[in-house]
Amino acid sequence: MFDEDGSLDPTLKFLLYVVLALAVGKMLWEWLTEDVSQWITVDLWGVIADHPWWTGFIVTGGLAMLLLLGALLSSHGTPAYVTPDDAFEPSDDAAEPDVLTFKMKQLSAMTATGFEQACADLLARDGFRRPLRVGGAGDLGVDVTARDDEDRLLVLQCKQYQSPVGSGHVQKFNGTARPHHGADIPIMIALNGFTQPAVDFAQYHQLILVGRPELKKWAHGQHLYDVIGIQSTPQ
Repeated sequence: MFDEDGSLDPTLKFLLYVVLALAVGKMLWEWLTEDVSQWITVDLWGVIADHPWWTGFIVTGGLAMLLLLGALLSSHGTPAYVTPDDAFEPSDDAAEPDVLTFKMKQLSAMTATGFEQACADLLARDGFRRPLRVGGAGDLGVDVTARDDEDRLLVLQCKQYQSPVGSGHVQKFNGTARPHHGADIPIMIALNGFTQPAVDFAQYHQLILVGRPELKKWAHGQHLYDVIGIQSTPQ
């Protein structure tokens, strides 16, 4: 019924709206065809037929009163002024600015480049310095780089694959993250997680893997270091 991000399934939401619209339409149709039509054709017309002079007098008087009221409002209307006491004063409880978040279905719908940029934007949200997307042809296993408040270099490789990332990709990342790029904290991110051999290899070589559960926490607003369990000195 609900998707991974807690939203109602779009198909089910559409069906609920259709049922609600049909129910409301049925109620309106019965009211218009029965009560209103009977009141107009029988009750109201009967009163007019029995008392034509009184009906004409009431209608004419009502129109005259409406015209008089309109003239008075247009000629005697006064503009409203805002006094200093009425001026808006900002509240002490001003709303905090929105925090950047992504839903998992948003990340799934992005291009590979967009997914890398989203990871860079999340690093910026968490306060990392100089987050930069560098992925592309010949990137040698690095898609995003940044530095934390202790000047440690983060090197991220971002995989938006529809299936879990295998051990071969993790091995390639291990061969370049520290030796070539000088990563202090090598992190591999996979939208749909990793295979068990990939997890075992990463643990042996002290690579940090961010699978789907961890990515969801990060994308929904939790700090990256809280997600992966790294201590950071407060700024």
